[in-house]
Amino acid sequence: MNSHIKRWLTAIVVVPVLFAVIAWGGETVFFALIAAVILLGIHEYSNMVLDASQVHEKIQALVISALIPVVFFLGSPEMLLGILCAAMLTVFILYLARIKKENFNLTPVMKIIFGVLYVSFLLSHLIWLRRGEAGALWIFFVIVLAFSGDVAAYYVGRTWGRRKLMPLVSAGKTVEGVLGLVAGSVLGCLIFSWFFLPQLFPWHAIVLGFFASVLGQLGDLCESVLKRTAGVKDSGTLLPGHGGILDRLDCLLFIAPCVHYYRYYFIS
Repeated sequence: MNSHIKRWLTAIVVVPVLFAVIAWGGETVFFALIAAVILLGIHEYSNMVLDASQVHEKIQALVISALIPVVFFLGSPEMLLGILCAAMLTVFILYLARIKKENFNLTPVMKIIFGVLYVSFLLSHLIWLRRGEAGALWIFFVIVLAFSGDVAAYYVGRTWGRRKLMPLVSAGKTVEGVLGLVAGSVLGCLIFSWFFLPQLFPWHAIVLGFFASVLGQLGDLCESVLKRTAGVKDSGTLLPGHGGILDRLDCLLFIAPCVHYYRYYFIS
């Protein structure tokens, strides 16, 4: 089956479920969804960067990644800092306890800590975004921002794309596609805020659409670097036509904190 058709079929199945969870599921159900997605994402990450023999490291990454969204949901920012501090110490101490040879290699420790921050910490900001006033609408705002830009980039890039953006990182991305992505995100944010978030002034929507879409594209490129380093085409095979969870959420990992902190410091 054509990969483009697979993408749309997968979206037709996933989007209604996602819509229902965000609109009617409440904060607890949304937290459960984000926690599950994080565990799937860290599983993909671990399989990419860690060897099959590094079972201890994969378990550590999984356990710590499971704790972080719980703290985002139930704890405070101070508790979150405490958990991150304890996690870093624990990973290093567990590595120390397993040293049996003189050829020390701290790479697994750094991979665990980076993966936890990259996947679990960044994506868990959606839990805080959902908690605030009109939280469900803000989650939809993020989805519209990412989806409208992604669709615009795909079709603009296919139609007018000529100049490669970063061919060494992602051969398919073009400068024209990125311009389409930014324009699509800004337009999507303006339309959504006009109908559903009237308290969000248009210039806020423009600023968010611009900067968050650029960050999202950088997130996409960073995940491409991760895959190239691991020597894989996709992070996984869970979503037909899309690849893995990280292939779909790479932009959201960067967009979620951007929108949350912008709303916290400039809108709330």
